[in-house]
Amino acid sequence: MLAAFTFNTAENLPVGLLELISESVRVSLSAVGLLVTGYGVTVAVASVPLAHFVRAVPRRHVLTGLLAALVVSSLGAALATSYWLLLAARLLTALAQALFWAVMGPVAVGLFAPEVRGRVVGALSVAGSLALVLGVPAGTWLGQQSDWRVPVATLAALGLVSLVTIAVLLPTSRPEEEPAAYGTSPDARRFATVLVAGGLSATGAFTGYTYMVKFLGDVSGFSPNIVSALFVAFGVACLAGVSITGALLDRIAQSALVTAVATQAVGMLGLYAAGTDPVAAVVFLALMGGALGPVFMTTQNAMLRCAPGRTDIALAANSGSYNAGIAAGAALGGLILPLSDVRDTFLAGGLLTAGAFAVLLGGRLQRYGSESAR
Repeated sequence: MLAAFTFNTAENLPVGLLELISESVRVSLSAVGLLVTGYGVTVAVASVPLAHFVRAVPRRHVLTGLLAALVVSSLGAALATSYWLLLAARLLTALAQALFWAVMGPVAVGLFAPEVRGRVVGALSVAGSLALVLGVPAGTWLGQQSDWRVPVATLAALGLVSLVTIAVLLPTSRPEEEPAAYGTSPDARRFATVLVAGGLSATGAFTGYTYMVKFLGDVSGFSPNIVSALFVAFGVACLAGVSITGALLDRIAQSALVTAVATQAVGMLGLYAAGTDPVAAVVFLALMGGALGPVFMTTQNAMLRCAPGRTDIALAANSGSYNAGIAAGAALGGLILPLSDVRDTFLAGGLLTAGAFAVLLGGRLQRYGSESAR
């Protein structure tokens, strides 16, 4: 959980330190923004190839190596004297995270009985969500009080604690012998459905989310201070959604993903339709936030069940698809913004999310039809 928290904080921390980094390394804000975009693209591209490359290496060795890379890259970023050194350090962290999410899930859930594995996925997702609620705000505050390099270096210390803990306590075994190495109910069609729906949902979410500050200011009319508070509230809603869904995931595994995607679509389309009203904007923002974390968590849980082969490869594909969606969503929103109103980024995002819901519904109807035919 600490490692998940640290990786997610590392991924998103530049968002809070954008201006400080820009002034320090003397580049534009958009160039600093590439530290986030490039990170997501790297994770999307590298997840599956890296998972294949280390498929025979014991998981304890893989995880300690990934955490060592996190420590080294965080220290490298904190000590970077130029933008290009900082970018290189960020890409090393991204390569480590690309593999971390693929390996960590099967290792963690494999330590528990199958009937409670949903709760384990939920706990890991809570830790990841805390990065947005606690890690990034705390890192932003620490950077503003001192220097942006201080919170980045702090991530190295957190990574070192995780590294030592896993290196000392995690058992060593062959990857194919891990208890959760293979899906509990292999289903290639379900795997493809979840993969497509997760990618579409991420694209939809980040088409709007990337431009949330502009939407809340220009459309809903909130002051900058209120917008900052609403971002914290969005993170709290995300954490609440993950916590509630995680606690129930073992009992509602089949419907959890459909519900999360539908809720995200309602939140985004509601913001488009009624976002000019401040009260309605807060309500629909909370719905969107409450669904964003559970969507990724429930796709991960589905992969542990329906993976047609090794679960680490399936999880790598899911992480790659989701991160590709993040990058595509941010790019799509950027294309829409100069051509139209910021509200239309939420219309496009909501429609893409509705498309993800349709994919899931179609997959479910197809499965029911196949079962009835048998």
